[in-house]
Amino acid sequence: MKNDLQIAVVGATGVVGREVLAALYARDVPAEQVRAFGSERSKGLEVEYGEDSIEVERAAPDVFRGVGLVLLATPAEVSRTLAPAAQASGAWVVDISSAFRSDGNVPLVLPGFNTEALAQVTKGRVVCLPGAVTTAAVHVVEPLRRAFGVVRAQVTAMMGVSSAGVRGVAELEKQTADLLSGREPEPHAFPHRVGFNLVPQVGGFMVNSPWTEEEAGWTLEAARLFASRGEAPVLAGTAVQVPSFYGHGLSLHVQLKKAGPVEQVRAALKTSPALKVLDAPGERIYPMPMLVTSDPTVHVGRVRAFPQAPEWVTLFAAVDNATRGAALNLVEAGLKLVERPV
Repeated sequence: MKNDLQIAVVGATGVVGREVLAALYARDVPAEQVRAFGSERSKGLEVEYGEDSIEVERAAPDVFRGVGLVLLATPAEVSRTLAPAAQASGAWVVDISSAFRSDGNVPLVLPGFNTEALAQVTKGRVVCLPGAVTTAAVHVVEPLRRAFGVVRAQVTAMMGVSSAGVRGVAELEKQTADLLSGREPEPHAFPHRVGFNLVPQVGGFMVNSPWTEEEAGWTLEAARLFASRGEAPVLAGTAVQVPSFYGHGLSLHVQLKKAGPVEQVRAALKTSPALKVLDAPGERIYPMPMLVTSDPTVHVGRVRAFPQAPEWVTLFAAVDNATRGAALNLVEAGLKLVERPV
């Protein structure tokens, strides 16, 4: 990495933004090469960077002069404003929101899956990343696709409240305290109370559609990612907001083109460096969000098949939505981009 490269982390006070800073520090990026940006409310705060701290600046379209890499850990509406401005200033931009995932002119990149796309960026200087559920599901499906072929994967994603950022975490904390004190809390970050509840809606619904934007995003993102493989297994399902803070759990039902014994399915999963197979249910060993915290791999287990329908395989996976998106995706994609020719 160039010694004079300036990296801007936008959304630095958020759940993912703090993980981005930790990932940059772990890669020995000096503090003097990192700038932290946030909202007007966050301006002047300090965020930790190893043993140092960085003062948060206000994010605005005119602040990126001299910055070589902009990492956007921001909501979609903020990314839509800041990404073009950062691009115009000459910076490479990596966005983790949903702002550009449906834009065919903006490459959708998942490091470790289609990393080669970073070397083929030709239009503009912006790339985007898939969401945490798509990331986990694609990494689980890919070794099965190589070994057996895959027709489709049906997913039920149980998503921790950190999917709504710091606001979501704070709301669950308050609702839990209120409920334990006999008070009925009002929902703000979510459509209904999430404390001691399950809400089968994550994000808003698509216009004139029964699918939420989160759910529709899985299908679109998977299709774009698998397009480079020459075949595109269909990914669809239901997103459920659950009363846990960090990490997502995924129940996957995968239809294989060619049925294989569970032992072969498990062996195929073990070939992927993106996965950690935890599958000894008799010993109570299986994936759980509490085990995957700060682990960059996707945990997968509870592998089962039905004798009456041997082409279907059922699995459970867990992913750390903050660390996975920050450490292996956002930062890795950004640092690879700045190494390529202008």
